[in-house]
Amino acid sequence: MGKRNLSEEDIKARYITPAITDAGWDIKKQVRLEYAFTAGRIILRGNITARGKKKRADYVLFYKNNFPLAVIEAKDNNHPVGAGLQQAIDYAKALDIYYVYASNGDAFVEQNLITGEVRELRLEEFPSPEKLYQRYLIDKNINKAEEKVMLEPYYYVPNYKTPRYYQRVAINRTVDAVAKGQDRVLLVSATGTGKTFMTFQIIYRLWKSGLKKKILFLADRNVLIDQTISGDFKPFSGKMIKVQNKNLDSSYEIYLALYQQLTGDDGEETFRQFQPNFFDLIVIDECHRGSAKEESAWRKVLDYFSSATHVGCTATPIETKEVSSFSYFGEPIYEYSLKQGINDGFLAPYKVIRIGLDKDLEGYRPEAGKIDKYGYEIEDREYNVKDFDRSLVIDDRTRVVASKITEFLKKTDRFSKTIVFCVDIEHAERMRQALINDNKDLYAENNKYIMRITGDNDEGKAQLEHFIDEESPYPVIAVTSKLMTTGVDAKMCKLIVLENNINSMTEFKQIIGRGTRLLEEYGKTYFTIMDFRNSSRLFADPAFDGIPEVVIDLDGNDPVVEPEAETEEGNEGYGQNNGHDGVNVTNGDTGGTNVFDDDGDDKPRKYYIGDITVRVLSERVQYVDKDGKLITESLIDYTKKNILQQYARLDDFLRTWTEAEKKQAIIEELQDSGVLLDAVREELGRTELDDFDLICHLAYDTPPLTKNERAENVKKRHYLYKYSDIAQQVIEALLDKYANDGIKEIEDTKVLQLKEFAKIGSPMKIVKAFGGKEAYQKAVQELENEIYYA
Repeated sequence: MGKRNLSEEDIKARYITPAITDAGWDIKKQVRLEYAFTAGRIILRGNITARGKKKRADYVLFYKNNFPLAVIEAKDNNHPVGAGLQQAIDYAKALDIYYVYASNGDAFVEQNLITGEVRELRLEEFPSPEKLYQRYLIDKNINKAEEKVMLEPYYYVPNYKTPRYYQRVAINRTVDAVAKGQDRVLLVSATGTGKTFMTFQIIYRLWKSGLKKKILFLADRNVLIDQTISGDFKPFSGKMIKVQNKNLDSSYEIYLALYQQLTGDDGEETFRQFQPNFFDLIVIDECHRGSAKEESAWRKVLDYFSSATHVGCTATPIETKEVSSFSYFGEPIYEYSLKQGINDGFLAPYKVIRIGLDKDLEGYRPEAGKIDKYGYEIEDREYNVKDFDRSLVIDDRTRVVASKITEFLKKTDRFSKTIVFCVDIEHAERMRQALINDNKDLYAENNKYIMRITGDNDEGKAQLEHFIDEESPYPVIAVTSKLMTTGVDAKMCKLIVLENNINSMTEFKQIIGRGTRLLEEYGKTYFTIMDFRNSSRLFADPAFDGIPEVVIDLDGNDPVVEPEAETEEGNEGYGQNNGHDGVNVTNGDTGGTNVFDDDGDDKPRKYYIGDITVRVLSERVQYVDKDGKLITESLIDYTKKNILQQYARLDDFLRTWTEAEKKQAIIEELQDSGVLLDAVREELGRTELDDFDLICHLAYDTPPLTKNERAENVKKRHYLYKYSDIAQQVIEALLDKYANDGIKEIEDTKVLQLKEFAKIGSPMKIVKAFGGKEAYQKAVQELENEIYYA
C-alpha cells in the first residue's frame, strides 16, 4: 500500500514517531501524543450543558516535565509536507513553545518562532532533545545561572495536581523573568484559574533553586491567608509562618502576612522590625487593590522592602488616573482572561436573568409632604435605582427581590449555594430578614440556611469557611455587601444576585468571579446571575471579556424560569459608597433608622417607606453569538440561525447527512457551534423526534416524523428481508433500539453488548454473520440511510 493510501494515524505510526524516537526522544517520558491541553468549552443552552471539543496537538515534545520544546502537527500524505504548520503555530503560541514542525511522512518543515526562520528537514535530520535545548539557550540568550532556575522542577508528589497549560506558561514566564533580574512582575489571571497554586509553584521553584531565600506573601484579608496556608501552600509546612503579632520571628523562610498587621495601628509600622533587605521576594495577592495606589499602606511596606523582587497577582488590574497596576509593576508578564477560561472549558459559563422593577425603571417621586414610616418628611425629588437602599428604602422592593430569589431556587434547587450582594450592611440585614420570611420552612430546620456574612458580623464571618466548603450543606444563602466580593473561593456558588449598584469594572469582574469555578463532580457545570440593578450592562463594556450565555429579562409576574417556546472586610459600613472601586465610607454611620446628617439637621441618612407597591416589568431573551455579543432572539431562533450558517439549504444538509459515516459527527459539529438539540427538544417538548427530524423541522420547516414512525416505515418497506437468520434479527433489534433511543445508540458497536443483542449471540458471532466488522459497519450505515429515506 502506497503512502497516499495511508491514514494520518498510519503516517504518524510508520514515519513520524520513528523519526522522533530515532532522534533520541523518549516516547514514554518526553513525547506526548494527542496532547489535549484544553478541557473543551462547556456549552450552555437552557438548563442543558455539553462539552465542546478539546484542543489537541498531535505531538508535544518535553525536554523536562515543566519545559516543552516543540510541537508537531501531522497530516496524511495527500497534503503538502508543511500543511499543518499554521495549525502547529497556533498551538505553540498558546503553549509558549518556540519550535514548530509539520510533516506528511516525507519530511519535516521546521519554523523557529524566536528567529522566524523556516527550513525543511529530512526525516532523519529531526533534532535530538539536547541539540534542540542547546539551540533554545542560544536563541533566548540564557546564561548558566538563569538555566539553573529555569530547570528547577515543580513541586510534585504522587497524586499531587499538575499545572494546566496556562498555569505552566504563567509560572515559567514569571520564574524566567525573575531569573533574568526583572524586579517588578505582574501576573493577570481570571478568578477561578488557580492563582494561588501558580503563586505557590513560582515561590517554590525560586526558593528551591536558591535564587530567593526569604519570601513574603502579602494579602489584605485574613481569609485569603488562612485558605492559602491550609491549601496550596501546605507543602511549605515547617518553613512558613503567618505573621500574627508584633514580635516578628526571623528564623522562617516563607512569611504570610496581612499588610494591616505589618503597618500596625497608629502608625507603628511593625514591618520596620525587619531590615529593608530582609526579603528577597514579595508576592502581592489581589494586587489591584492597595498596592497600585501610590498613597497607601501597602506601598509603605513595598517601598520599605524595595530591594526585593515584587510579583503582583490579580484577576483585575486597575488603570485609572489615580491608581495604576501597570505603572508600578509594568505590563503583565502573562494574561489569562475569563473569556479564555470559559472557551478552554476550565471555568463555568453563566446565564443572566435580568429583572426590571417598575420603581427602578420609572423612578419614584413622593407626593408633597410625604412622611416615611419613622415620621420624617421625605425630600421631594426623583429617586431611582441608585438611591434605593442607599438613601431611600422601599420595603416592598426588598420583599419582591427576596421572593424572586426564592422562586428561582424553588424552581431549580433550594440548596444551591447563593450569594446576594447588597448596597450596604443595613440593606443586607433587611434582605436576610425578607429571605427568611420566604423560606421559613428551611430556616426553621436550620437557622444557618440564610446567613448575613458581613465585616461587622462575627457570627456570619464564622460561617464563611462552611459556606465555601463544597462538603458543607450550610449556609446556603449568604447575604453580603462587600466582604465576599474578592478572594472567597466559593466553588459551589451556583447563583449570584446583584442587588447592589456596581460602577467599577474591577468590582464587577470580581463579583462575577465568585461563581466561575467548575465543580463537575458535585454537579456544578454553570451558574446563574440574577440582576436587579442593571449591573449586567457591564457585560457590553469593552473592558469586560467574559461570555454570558443567555440573558433573560423578566416581566410582570412571569416566573423566574427558562422561557417557553412560544415566545468588604473592615471597610464595610451602613453609609454610602464613595465611588472609589467599591469601598464603602461609613462616616460614623451606625446603621440605625434615625441617624442624622453630620451637620445636625433633622434629616435621616435613609428614608423608609412601607406603603408603596413594587412590580416587575418587561421580558426579552438574549443569547450570545460566536463573537460573545448578546443578541435578542429565542433559543429556537438562535438554533435555527446556527444550523443555517452551517447548511444554508436543505439539500446541503441532506447530502452531508447521507454521506456521513457517522451521523453523530454532524451533531457534535453543530454542538461545537453552540447548538444543543437536547435543550431545544426540552423547550419544544418534542422528545419523540430524533436529531435529524428536529433539525429539518426547525431549520427547513419540513414536517417531522417520530423515531417510531421512521422505524415502522423501514419495516413496511420489507427492508429486513434482504437479510437472513441472525443478520435479520440484529437489524430488527437495531431498528427497535433506534425507535427508543435514537441514531447515536446504534452507531456504536458497543450496542452489541446490550442484553437485547446477547440473546441473538455474542458480538463476535453477530459481526461474523455479516461477513466481518467492515461489512457490519456498512450494513449499519445502509440501515441509517434507509431510516432517513423519506
